[in-house]
Amino acid sequence: MAKNSNRYSKLIAKIFDQNYTKSAREVIFHRKDLVSTAAALGIELPKNLGDIVYSFRYRAALPETIRKRAPKGLEWVIRPVGQAKYKFSLTAMARILPNALLAETKIPDATPGIIAKYAFNDEQGLLAKLRYNRLIDIFSGITCYSLQNHLRTTVPDMGQVETDEIYVGVDQRGAQYVFPVQAKGGTDQLGIVQIEQDFALCATKFPQLICRPVAAQFMEDNLIALFAFEESENGVAISDEKHYRLVPPEQMTDEDLANYRNRVINTTNKVSGI
Repeated sequence: MAKNSNRYSKLIAKIFDQNYTKSAREVIFHRKDLVSTAAALGIELPKNLGDIVYSFRYRAALPETIRKRAPKGLEWVIRPVGQAKYKFSLTAMARILPNALLAETKIPDATPGIIAKYAFNDEQGLLAKLRYNRLIDIFSGITCYSLQNHLRTTVPDMGQVETDEIYVGVDQRGAQYVFPVQAKGGTDQLGIVQIEQDFALCATKFPQLICRPVAAQFMEDNLIALFAFEESENGVAISDEKHYRLVPPEQMTDEDLANYRNRVINTTNKVSGI
């Protein structure tokens, strides 16, 4: 990985330099630029060219030579802008990181024993735990159903996008929702570009449903951070964050239940103005 990171950094830095103009807020490049620039630098490309862009979205920071050209308070990210076309552009929130100070909520672990035994601490293991423990329902307060894993489709002005899992749901008033879910395990980090793509996917493929993108991240074994998002005039923003710890049912104490009951009472009182 370190070797890949070094050659990928040289390659992406060169592409940025070739296309950057002073004070630019967007820098366009094409997939073919990866091939021609790698050949010029004598860099061996991976079989999957997409791994280069993926690495800088979710695993590694962009090279310092790129980062230092961002205005204060902003960061460069790589966004898709069509088939085989990308752009470096500026954002105030490149990565989505859990708030370590946020309180945890214990959930009795309903993951089947055989799944827990063989699941990895990766994206697929995380998606399984979300599904078996109905964490999307708990987080959203809406009855949800898994519709499809790894939906890959094409979105106008973006090109191909992929969502780890799609849920659909219905609330007590009959309103229907779509929840595109992005999950990250291991050392991968959540990126804001994925959430932007999910909003665009919903607008294209599910225009009649209420779009509520969700992101999930393993913080440690059985501690899962969930994020909800909304769109504003300033772009995508985090609207909610919760941390759920999956525990054996016998570890749910009377004190835990009393604390959670008080949360409900306090929230109800605030809404009622008491």
